Amino acid sequence: MFETAELHRKLSKEEYVRRSEAVRTRLLQLQHRLVDHPEFSVVVVIGGVEGAGKGDVLNLLFEWMDARHLLTHAFGPPNEAEAERPRYWRYWMALPPKGKVSVFLGSWYTEPIVRRVLGTSTDAELDFSMQRAADFERGLAQDGTLVVKFWIHISKAEQKRRFKKLAKSKRNGWRVTKEDWKRHEHYDEFRSVCERAIRHTSTGLAPWTIVEGTDAAYRNVAIAEHLAERIEARLDAAEQPVTATPASADEPDPDTILDTLDLSRKLGRKEYARQVEELQARLNGLSRKIAKKKLGLSLVFEGWDAAGKGGAIRRITRALDARHYRVISVAAPTDEEKAHHYMWRFWRHLPRRGHTTIYDRSWYGRVLVERIEGFATQDEWTRSYKEINDFEEQLVEHGIVVVKYWLHISREEQLARFESRQREAWKHYKLGPEDFRNREKWNAYEGAAGEMIERTSTEFAPWVLVEAEDKRYARVKVLEQCCQRIEAVLATGDRKPKRR
Repeated sequence: MFETAELHRKLSKEEYVRRSEAVRTRLLQLQHRLVDHPEFSVVVVIGGVEGAGKGDVLNLLFEWMDARHLLTHAFGPPNEAEAERPRYWRYWMALPPKGKVSVFLGSWYTEPIVRRVLGTSTDAELDFSMQRAADFERGLAQDGTLVVKFWIHISKAEQKRRFKKLAKSKRNGWRVTKEDWKRHEHYDEFRSVCERAIRHTSTGLAPWTIVEGTDAAYRNVAIAEHLAERIEARLDAAEQPVTATPASADEPDPDTILDTLDLSRKLGRKEYARQVEELQARLNGLSRKIAKKKLGLSLVFEGWDAAGKGGAIRRITRALDARHYRVISVAAPTDEEKAHHYMWRFWRHLPRRGHTTIYDRSWYGRVLVERIEGFATQDEWTRSYKEINDFEEQLVEHGIVVVKYWLHISREEQLARFESRQREAWKHYKLGPEDFRNREKWNAYEGAAGEMIERTSTEFAPWVLVEAEDKRYARVKVLEQCCQRIEAVLATGDRKPKRR
């Protein structure tokens, strides 16, 4: 794979001056076109062997482009905040908004490759990590991000020559460390592992471009010209926007798993009071165990309008230390959130170890309201099932207990609760015109909810279906299922799902 990157290509000084002047002007013009028409963002990944000039390329891009619209991220070992969240959290937080370009050094490839080279992981673990990287990039690309990846290559002899030259330099000797020399001894293993990684992750949506790094002039111009070509091609693409179609109010009544729920289940007032008190005490103790074991907890509440999500959440929070939980009420995305991948706003709220995040509506909006109301195209909401499953799998792998609730009520009960809200002034804020409009598409929403449950109820994050016609019964079931899920994780000590 790397043989063509060891041909010792060179540029004359005159040719370098000519091509570099042209490409830097072109890059600036393209960058400003992107800023003026922020239809997409650009993620540039720079990888390669040590000493190949990755840092020099980054410095060059800052010199040749408008630094106001160019972001850079060089990742080393995770800091405290990063270590307390799933591995990809810090990469999601570093993604640029539309109209911006971000350059990544030390990306999501570094750690898996280094671990395999040093023998602390297996080929199967490397392949799993590379599949996750490919899935991550595919999700970005399908959402519109332009992903441009460069692998800068130099031969083993060239790397040794550069290390020796730098080591003798009084000004730059610090740039060669003992760790660099140690990795040089593993050059052949590094080359083999990188070839395997590149084969797995060079896809049609996010291909790798291998660049020979022996001659700095050739390397710099080749990277800049390729980057300009990719950005220009995307800007010039005359893509017709795909419009989403709202669901019809005439959808037939679907047959779903929700039809199997017994909505007649009730709980008496005295029994309810007793069970709630016992379950809240139990949950409080479990939350302390979660904190002690450095786990996290994410509770997801979905269901019909007026199904009782808020009341159930309040019974949960009364059992928790207010310093260690957050309730995120998900509404329409802000302008900042619209400028990113739709999952970005959910990644940013993930709990630290020992903490709890409660979502009053969640990422499932993509396959519910966005699907039904025509805010997402069929391609967008269809592919989101896999994106959501991958997201939740990463949470569980990291040690976050995920509990997902669907609170189910009948159409008649919903109307009764809406009318109650109309009569009581202090409940008026809970009711809006869109609530009544959504009732017209009840069958469409129920069909979407049924498909959502079927396609995203996994062994590591199953759905809890709650019969919510009686609020007391629903609140007790929510508390009980939360306790049981936490206890199951604590009992097995197995936080990681099976790798698929």
